[in-house]
Amino acid sequence: MLRITNLKLPLDHDEAALSAAVTARLGIAAGDLAGCTVAKRSHDARKRGAIALIYALDVDTPREAELLQRFADDPHVQPAPDTEYRLVGKAPAQLQHRPLVIGFGPCGLFTGLILAQMGFRPIILERGKAVRERTRDTWDLWRKRNLHPESNVQFGEGGAGTFSDGKLYSQIRDPLHHGRKVLTEFVKAGAPEEILYVSKPHIGTFRLVSMVENMRATIEALGGEIRFGQRVDDLLIDVTPSGERRVRGVTLASGEQLRSDHVVLALGHSARDTFEMLHARGVHLDAKPFSIGFRIEHPQSVIDRARFGPQAGHPVLGAADYKLVHHCTGRHAGSGRSVYSFCMCPGGTVVAATSEPHRVVTNGMSQYSRNERNANAAIVVGIAPADFAAFDASGGVLAGIALQRALESHAYVLGGENYSAPAQLVGDFLAGRASRQFGEVQPSYKPGIALGSLDSALPDYAIAAIREALPAFDRQIRGYAMHDAILTGVETRTSSPVRITRDDGLQSLNTRGLFPAGEGAGYAGGILSAGVDGIKIAEAVARSILNGD
Repeated sequence: MLRITNLKLPLDHDEAALSAAVTARLGIAAGDLAGCTVAKRSHDARKRGAIALIYALDVDTPREAELLQRFADDPHVQPAPDTEYRLVGKAPAQLQHRPLVIGFGPCGLFTGLILAQMGFRPIILERGKAVRERTRDTWDLWRKRNLHPESNVQFGEGGAGTFSDGKLYSQIRDPLHHGRKVLTEFVKAGAPEEILYVSKPHIGTFRLVSMVENMRATIEALGGEIRFGQRVDDLLIDVTPSGERRVRGVTLASGEQLRSDHVVLALGHSARDTFEMLHARGVHLDAKPFSIGFRIEHPQSVIDRARFGPQAGHPVLGAADYKLVHHCTGRHAGSGRSVYSFCMCPGGTVVAATSEPHRVVTNGMSQYSRNERNANAAIVVGIAPADFAAFDASGGVLAGIALQRALESHAYVLGGENYSAPAQLVGDFLAGRASRQFGEVQPSYKPGIALGSLDSALPDYAIAAIREALPAFDRQIRGYAMHDAILTGVETRTSSPVRITRDDGLQSLNTRGLFPAGEGAGYAGGILSAGVDGIKIAEAVARSILNGD
């Protein structure tokens, strides 16, 4: 099989044009083309009105050996990579203790799935509820302002990614094609097959719900076990005579103890009480950088026109997205910091994402159709552990959590202390005056927003940096700094504020048998990278068990 890359065709090409382009590119007759499969499709929108589709194609031809020799120096005609996933081992017939997986978000889901496929019959512990019950609890906050601290956007089956855009792309290095395994399993569970080849695949919240249920059923059919409402409150740790720490199991909130020598920490980035427990138990943690900011909303039509020009609305293109970054250079408190867009949700909504009472957190989500009126994205400023001191003078590894909590509590007050979020029109934010009424853009955040000033919602350096960045973004996307666009606060959970540091074998630096994984451990960012990390962790656990570690 050959792979041809960087093959460009017009946006409105017909089906026959693809085969014709392949034969022309290779210089072969139509009869020499046995088959052609799209490996990847993206678009080039640099020429307004002349957007081109760019393909990577896997080509089956009896002349493969000859063509590889002829195109030996052409980087765009190469052997197709082997992306088939192969299990690294098989569980022994007698397994003294089943591996435990804490958390059933994307990382825990794939850790559990791969362990189950190898016959290890994992026990997965999820503090929240099954996905449909969790959905009802989440809507209870959005519609009635009733927060369920153990069942919300952050906690429950499917993790935070369930209430998101369902993006399935990442910039991680993936030489073993684990990402392909993630996408393939999603398709088996009900995702559209196009996620296997479009350059920026997404699923949307409603589809994710049924897919997660299907994958849970697969794990259970393979002997795995998922227990909901099972918060882990402590680790069982032994210290050997030589001073080595080894995990021996967990203690649940109910008091029940589960014995295991292999425990996966597939926590979400909001498992703050679990981070505190790990720190108290002496598990090695490091403070890590993350980002804070606001959600911004524009009419999706503004983004479509700016990105696609006269071809905006074309069904192949769908709703336009964007990725922006600005490095601040002005004379203000935010100078030297970077501001960037994060988790952009075309045709989506801004959602309440708190998991703790009396705090306000924003996030974005959209459905597969991406047909809501507004586009939204987080506009965030990078912060580092040195910035945490103002919120936790001890300078401890959990100081980032103190910063998050302080900002979220203040946002709750600014919003009126009823889970409404504080908001401000972009024009007023740039002018330094409070907002009093909406313009063209109607906010999508539920349960509601309170207009006013956001100047106190973030530290001064973050406010100054965002004020410099928005006009710069407007030069890249016309209309971005439009007066009526809305900023809603606060976005504080962009990534984990800690890293549960691990060694080359993917185990905790100082606690054998403990495998930190995914977003909460600081090793992933998004559904795809979390799923890939889950696969890697499952393989590491399997090797550890099979090697008698």
